[in-house]
Parts: sequence; structure tokens; C-alpha cells
Amino acid sequence: MRTPADHMGVGPILELNDIHLTLTSPAGPVKILRGAHLVVEAGATVAITGPSGAGKSTLLMVIAGLEAPQQGRIQVAGQSILTLNEDALARFRRETIGIVFQSFHLVPGMTALENIALPLDLAGQRDSLSQARTLLTAVGLAHRADHYPVQLSGGEQQRVAIARAFAAQPALVLADEPTGNLDHATGQKIIDLLFDLAQAQGTTFIMVTHDMALAGRCTQQWRMEDGLLDRVQP
Repeated sequence: MRTPADHMGVGPILELNDIHLTLTSPAGPVKILRGAHLVVEAGATVAITGPSGAGKSTLLMVIAGLEAPQQGRIQVAGQSILTLNEDALARFRRETIGIVFQSFHLVPGMTALENIALPLDLAGQRDSLSQARTLLTAVGLAHRADHYPVQLSGGEQQRVAIARAFAAQPALVLADEPTGNLDHATGQKIIDLLFDLAQAQGTTFIMVTHDMALAGRCTQQWRMEDGLLDRVQP
């Protein structure tokens, strides 16, 4: 079992240097990232804001190793992820990075408990169900352990998705508009839960959001426009 101190080492947990990414479209190539730079210290909470289409969600996919840039350098927890082959990258991501999507992405045929246990099972941990049950209790859904996603509300599904993202106690959790499909009151509870879990585990938390009040709760704010990042000074 990791402790918060395990993730609170000296130096950056994430370094992006000169990231360029161009994607194809019916209208021709589209430059999404145009030389993005980002440095995040271990244990930080980070908000990335900016207009729609600026490249924020794509940036998270690049950090997670789900989208490969044409140029640049990416280091996560001291590992240069662009040097990893597909299998090694999947293994690294499973052990080091948790992801919370706007649309939950739970496995429909698995219960809430099984969804949370999934990354632990993939990591070969024998007590996966016990650990998953502890997390399910932490997010207030112990009574929903045997329910399937279709039987859960949107807020409950997102709580399960958050518990799954934190299950393997990753060094870094990425969240893409995690409250985008939720009403305001439910969204506030979800955000409180994310910050509480990040603090409890000493996890670095990076979030894309349009909510400036929410961004203000983070220790760092970055604004993305035209594929570039600028640090927002407090």
C-alpha cells in the first residue's frame, strides 16, 4: 500500500517540452498543439482552461500516452513515455496514470465493484475486490456494489469512475471536464471528492475545465489557446 509521501518526491512529475501535434480532417491537416510546454511538480493540483477547440482534451490524451505527438518530449514520473513500445506504455499507464472522463466510460457488463477492481486485476493484485470495496465505501457507494452502470445515476457513475481512476494509487490523475455531464450540486460533490482523494493519496491532479471558480481551487492554472499553454499568475 502506497502512502501520500510516495508520490511527493522532489522535482516535476510531468514535463512536456515543445509538443507538436497535427491531425488530419476532411478539410486537411489541423494543427492542434503548436509547441506546448508544461511542467508540473509532484503533488500539485492543476487546472487547464481555454476556449473550446483549443486542444485541452488532446493535451490530456498526449500526457496519458493515448495520442502520440509528431514532435517533442514527454516525461511522466521520470519516464520518457515516447520511448516505450505499445505494451510497455500500456503497463506504465496502468501503474502510473488514472483517467477520469466526462462520459464515465464504465464497463456496462461489470458491477460498480468490478469496475473499480478492474485496474487492480490487470495489475495482478490478489486482493483487488477488497481494495475496490474500500474505495467504493470512500466514495459513498458501498450500498451500490452489485449495481451495474445502467442502474446508477450520472453522479454515481462518475463516483465509480473516480474510484477506478484512483484504485491503483497512481502518481498522476487526469480529468477531462469531470462534471460536464452533471448538474451543479452533483458536480460540486464530485469535485470535492476528486480533491479529497488526490490529497489523501498525494496524487498529482490535472484537470481540464471551463469553470473558473473551480480552476481557482487548484495550485496551478494554465490557459491554452491556439495549441499553446501559458501559466496564469495568481
